[in-house]
Amino acid sequence: MSSSGGSKLRRRIFRFVGSAIAVVLAVVLGSAGWIAYASFGRVHDAADSPVAPVVIVLGSQVRDGKPMKYLSGRLDAAIAVLESGRAKAVLVSGDANGKSGNEIAAMTNYLVDAGIDPAKIVGDDYGLDTYDTCHRAATTFGVSKALVVSQGLHVSRAVALCRDAGVDAQGVDAECECNWLAVARNYGREWLARPKAILDLWSGREPAVVTPPDDSLTTASVS
Repeated sequence: MSSSGGSKLRRRIFRFVGSAIAVVLAVVLGSAGWIAYASFGRVHDAADSPVAPVVIVLGSQVRDGKPMKYLSGRLDAAIAVLESGRAKAVLVSGDANGKSGNEIAAMTNYLVDAGIDPAKIVGDDYGLDTYDTCHRAATTFGVSKALVVSQGLHVSRAVALCRDAGVDAQGVDAECECNWLAVARNYGREWLARPKAILDLWSGREPAVVTPPDDSLTTASVS
């Protein structure tokens, strides 16, 4: 290949790579912009959150049957909301067969140990991701208004997804006594999750697991 031919090939490769990077950035930034718009003014500290019948806690990793720091931070925020009377019942939603263990059992035990009435706790074993949690909260458990708890960027995505599912959602930003590496890893994962959230919304897919309607959360929130 002549030197001029090699130069042309390199220019084409550079243009292709540059175009690919531009597309990826546009998708990531566009999805982030939509989520920021959909959740604007709807994320609060636990002490300043509005009132709702239900608080939804999004699952995360557990270890030896106990919540790890991200999840315990979310549960502590939910406890504060419940004890202040800002919510009447709690939906703990995650993967009962997760790789790290049963998230629902770990969350339920943590809440009960903190003094929360078991009759006020309802578990969703099939909240396999945030999109599924929000859609199952609306379609399976009949939630129309809720507080949804997570940390940082995730809570705004959860609010946006729950609103799209038909839930009048407000976010509660939970604390986490996590090391900087865990925080950085989760922020990076969250930026990658945002384009997926947009694809889920466009697809209008069903949750991975669809189960019959369950009125246990309605009962828990009014009793």
